[in-house]
Amino acid sequence: MRIPFQHSLLVAMIAGATLLQGCSDNSEEPKTEAPAAEAPATDTQADSAKTEDSGADDAASSSGMTRSSAPEDAKATILSPADGATVTSPVTVEFGLEGMDVAPAGTEQEHAGHHHLLIDLDKDALPPMDFPLPANDNVVHFGKGQTQTELELEPGTHTLQLLLGDHMHVPHEPPVMSEKITITVE
Repeated sequence: MRIPFQHSLLVAMIAGATLLQGCSDNSEEPKTEAPAAEAPATDTQADSAKTEDSGADDAASSSGMTRSSAPEDAKATILSPADGATVTSPVTVEFGLEGMDVAPAGTEQEHAGHHHLLIDLDKDALPPMDFPLPANDNVVHFGKGQTQTELELEPGTHTLQLLLGDHMHVPHEPPVMSEKITITVE
């Protein structure tokens, strides 16, 4: 006897569990090397990143996913290094958050989330704001609620930016994102 099931639902559940597991089980803070090249955005990703949802608190996006609300005055900041700084690797990056709380991935709490560090991403290469953020060399997850890290970066110029994700790694509505900073690694 066969039990019918939705293949796409099963795939989504496995992918979501794997993403949460990967963000939650790191026993130490990740050490990340600079990406060899920027991950190009697909047309769909670029269009999604440019689309703005309505001002509803729990706006459902075109993907059908519900985004957690964030207070209008919530702000993520990179406390150090300073914009324009010249540093050596490993680079210690400290995260700041105002108007919201930091909570580990998988912890559903109003006005809370965890940090994701965007490394060397151009504005038009941002991931879609209505899906869980990918985990790769350009988007580093801090699912345990970490507020700082050390990065191994190659010599040269790099950009860093924070983006808060909710319990499911989906950016809030409105997105809580820091200003992008540029640093030079000697």
